[in-house]
Amino acid sequence: MKPTFPYRYRVLIFLFFLMFITYLDRISIGFVSNQIKTEFGLSYTQWGWVAAAFSLAYALFEIPSGIWGDYIGQRATFIRIVLWWSLFTAFTGLASGFLSLLVIRFLFGMGEAGAFPNSAAVISRWFPAQETSRGISIAWSGMNVGAAVAPFIVIGIAETYGWRSTFFVNGLVGIAWVLVCVFWFKNNPSEMKRISEEEKTFIETNRRYSDHKQKYPWKKILKNRSLLALLVAFSTSQCANYFFLAWGQIYLRDEKHFSGNEIKWTYFVAYILAALACFFSGHLCDWLIKTKGIKFGRRSLGLTILAITGLAILTLPFNSNHIIISVLFIIGITFYSSIGIPSYGTCVDIGGSRAATVSGIMNFCGQFTAFLFVLFFGKIVDALGFAVPVYMLAVALLTGSLLWFFVDPSKPLVMNENAKARPVLNQLEPA
Repeated sequence: MKPTFPYRYRVLIFLFFLMFITYLDRISIGFVSNQIKTEFGLSYTQWGWVAAAFSLAYALFEIPSGIWGDYIGQRATFIRIVLWWSLFTAFTGLASGFLSLLVIRFLFGMGEAGAFPNSAAVISRWFPAQETSRGISIAWSGMNVGAAVAPFIVIGIAETYGWRSTFFVNGLVGIAWVLVCVFWFKNNPSEMKRISEEEKTFIETNRRYSDHKQKYPWKKILKNRSLLALLVAFSTSQCANYFFLAWGQIYLRDEKHFSGNEIKWTYFVAYILAALACFFSGHLCDWLIKTKGIKFGRRSLGLTILAITGLAILTLPFNSNHIIISVLFIIGITFYSSIGIPSYGTCVDIGGSRAATVSGIMNFCGQFTAFLFVLFFGKIVDALGFAVPVYMLAVALLTGSLLWFFVDPSKPLVMNENAKARPVLNQLEPA
C-alpha cells in the first residue's frame, strides 16, 4: 500500500526538528546569562565577547559547510554538524571561567555552521519550485517553537539542577536527532525507500535542484547587485536576531527591570506567534509569487518584515511600561523571525543546485555582521548605556528594508538544466 502522507512532508518534519534543536541550543545561554555572569564575574563587554565568539565561528565556517554540503550531500554534512554542536553544547556546562566559556562557544558556533544553508539545499532537492516558500516556512517555524519552549525547559532545569545541567540535556536531544538522520534520511527522493514513483517524478521534474554540475561563477557573484543587496539586508536582520537571542533578556532585566517570569512569558508568546507568522508567511509568499510575480512576492515580504521590526525596536527606549515593552518585543520577534522565507527563498531561486553555497554566503555575511554587532553592543552599553546601540540597530533594519527594492530573485546566478526546460515555472511571473 502506498503511503498517503507525502514523503517530502516527512522530510519537512525532520527539518522542523533540526531547526527546533538549533534554536533551543542557541537561545538557552541567554536565559541563564545572569547566573553565568554572576558566577564568572563577567562585564557587559566580556559577555559581548562570549556571544561574539559563537557568531564569529558560525560566520567563518558557514560558506565551507555550504560548499561541502553541495558536494558530498546534506546527510553526511548534517551528521557532522549536529554531532559537533551537540558535543560542545554539553561542554558549555563544563566551563570554568571566561576563557573556557569563550573557547567552547567558539567551537559550538563552528559546529553549528551550515545547518541553515544545508536545510535550504534539502528544500531545493526535495520540493518542487512552487512549494519553496511553504517548505522553508514550515521548517523554519521549528526554530521559533524551539525558542518559545526554551525558557520553560531551560529555566526549569536551571532552577532545579543548576545552569550547567541545561546544556547537558540539550546535547542529548541533538544526539537523538542524529540517530534519525543516520538511519532514515536520504539526500534525494530517488534514494528513499517507500516513496511513490508519482511523487518522486513530480519532485524531480519540478524542483530547483539539478544534478548537472557547473563551474561556479564567483566573479559573477561578487558583481551581482541583487545578491549584494540581499547580503546587506539579511545582515541587518541578523543583528536583530542576536539582539533578541544574546542581549534581549539582559536588556529587559537590567535596563527595563523585568522579572524572570516576565521575560519568560514575553519570549514564549513572541516565539509562538513567530512560529505561526512564519508558517502563514510562507503561504502568503507563494500566493504573492503566483499572483504578482516572484520579484514582488519576495521583495514585498522582505521589505515589510525589516521595516516593522525596525520600528518596533526604535520605540523601545521611549517606553518604561512593561506591557508596552513586551508588546514591542513580541512584534519585533514575530516579524523578524519570518525573514528567512524571502531570504533563503531567494537563495534557492538564484542558487538552484548550489543553494547551500549561496545560502552559506548570505549567512556568512549575516553572522559576521552579527559578530561585530554583539561585540560592540556590549562595549557601547558599558560606555553609553543601552539606548544608543538600540537606536543604531533600528536604523540598520530600516536601511535593510529599503535594500529589498534591489533584490531580484527572478534571475538565477547559474541557469541549470531544469531551469532551461521550464522557464515559466522558475520565473513564476503572473500571466
